[in-house]
Amino acid sequence: MSEIFTIGLTGGIASGKSTAQAAFEALGVPVLDADIVAREVVMPGAPALAQIAEVFGAQMLHADGTLDRAAMRARVFGNPEELKRLEAITHPHIRVRMLEWKAAQRAPYCIISVAILLEAKMTDLVDRVLLIDTSEQAQRARLRQRDGISDALIDQMLAAQWSRQQRLAQSQDVLCNAGELAAIADGVRQLHGFYLEIEAQGQRDAPGVRHACP
Repeated sequence: MSEIFTIGLTGGIASGKSTAQAAFEALGVPVLDADIVAREVVMPGAPALAQIAEVFGAQMLHADGTLDRAAMRARVFGNPEELKRLEAITHPHIRVRMLEWKAAQRAPYCIISVAILLEAKMTDLVDRVLLIDTSEQAQRARLRQRDGISDALIDQMLAAQWSRQQRLAQSQDVLCNAGELAAIADGVRQLHGFYLEIEAQGQRDAPGVRHACP
């Protein structure tokens, strides 16, 4: 039996990826959230956590042995080399979990939701990439309203990720998030039907459905 048809769901920060993810889940599609997996692989007793302590020092752990996420974020944010060291530890463990999860699914297709799917070169785990697209102006507005952070920090956060143009170039399917929840839900329903159809027809590499934002 061939591997399950897998869609990689991605999008920049404050793009609406989580909203689209919830819409797919509401339709009964199995979805694996990479953020949850990333937390699981650094739980106490996990090999990745021991490696982090060895590479970055015991000060990255709380007294109870759990990862000090705030300290870890401060260590790697804005420091590409340190981030690479962290990802070299965690990403192999995350990939194993993803493959195990995929193998256990029994559905026409499944979704792996990864914010840095493209940056982390994880596209080999999926058959197609679905990008939730939004304008940088909208991203900035959502970050200010949702998180109350400064423009300077927003600049840093956006600079740390791929540009919108890079994501668009590497994605087969694109859904625009202009801020209307009903439109996202409708777009997800259309994509759901499309994915079911091309899987039934054995055409996983069919031309993409691209509705990028203006």
